[in-house]
Amino acid sequence: MKDTKLFEDVKERMKPVKSILVSQPKDQPSNAPYFTLAEKYGIKIDFRSFIEVRRVPVKEFRKQKINILDHTAIIFTSRNAVDFFFDTCKELRIEMPADMKYFCISEQTAKYLQKYITIRKRKLFVGERTAKDLFPYFKKHKDEKYLYPCSSIRKDDIPNFFKEQGLHLTEAVMYETVASDLSDLSDIKYDIIVFYSPSGIQSLFTNFPDFKQENTRIAVFGPTTAQAAREAGLIVDIEAPLPNAPSMTGAIEEYIKIANGLK
Repeated sequence: MKDTKLFEDVKERMKPVKSILVSQPKDQPSNAPYFTLAEKYGIKIDFRSFIEVRRVPVKEFRKQKINILDHTAIIFTSRNAVDFFFDTCKELRIEMPADMKYFCISEQTAKYLQKYITIRKRKLFVGERTAKDLFPYFKKHKDEKYLYPCSSIRKDDIPNFFKEQGLHLTEAVMYETVASDLSDLSDIKYDIIVFYSPSGIQSLFTNFPDFKQENTRIAVFGPTTAQAAREAGLIVDIEAPLPNAPSMTGAIEEYIKIANGLK
């Protein structure tokens, strides 16, 4: 795709960019490129998490009628899952047996797990980045009874795989994603709002049911976020990844170069 063809279908909406709101916490390691972008182009960039992740109260968890110690293996797909699982176990006064196996989606998650337990290598199985990396391990350890601590909103890849393979999996909803209170932003306008998940789109309309996009450009990362934005009636001006810009900040920079007359 040639640069001149980028954003062709939204070219009539292009206006100079002076301010950006990123719908995630400021302290995310992945936000570093935004600070470079702000300095390079003299743009104001603010960060605000549009969603909050909360642990399901033990009273609500009990309603799922799940006995954690009936299982022989735990699947962790995030640090949130690790935190909320062990917080729930602590409140229920449950200690993990020494022979429990742990399947972690990444090395980062596996290292974080050591905050709570001492891990024996033969009991730990680690993927590189995605759930699919763990599928060979699940097949190899097909007789385990797996517990999957997850959010009220979760991907289907792991449950679908277990169903296809006829393996034992119990989903334990231990945390939920809810909309943050954004009422203080009601009178504040940004040239671009950046979204990384369908939950962020949902939060926007939960807080501002009458939101009108007008001249606000919408930037999204990933096809599911783009779909959620369009289904909500928003015009997607910037969609990452692009062929020559795999990151969100890279796609935004390409847009700024054209919109601000720098290219």
